[in-house]
Amino acid sequence: MFSLSLMGMFILILSIIVMFLASLLSKKMIMDREKSSPFECGFDPMETPRLPFSLQFFLIAIIFLIFDVEIAIILPMIMVMKMSNLMIWTLTSTFFILILLIGIYHEWNQGALQWNN
Repeated sequence: MFSLSLMGMFILILSIIVMFLASLLSKKMIMDREKSSPFECGFDPMETPRLPFSLQFFLIAIIFLIFDVEIAIILPMIMVMKMSNLMIWTLTSTFFILILLIGIYHEWNQGALQWNN
């Protein structure tokens, strides 16, 4: 009984020491601008908040979301290929990829994919 309580006290003290050391080591410097700024938010947080939002950043984020959802839709199509008619599966897959290619061609013509603006 005594050794069990002694072991519990040792584990408690050791965990408190580890938590204290972790909190000391993870302290941020107040003037550390890179670590306190948001990651890839599209604007500089140290400037005035009344500046307009970057439309280029918004379009790039939308394009990323579209192609992220595309991957989530295409991956199950591979599993369904064995269970369905191959001709219908091929036509459906081709139609889906064709719609995506037309969309990316439209974005390219509109200038949304120009990264150097």
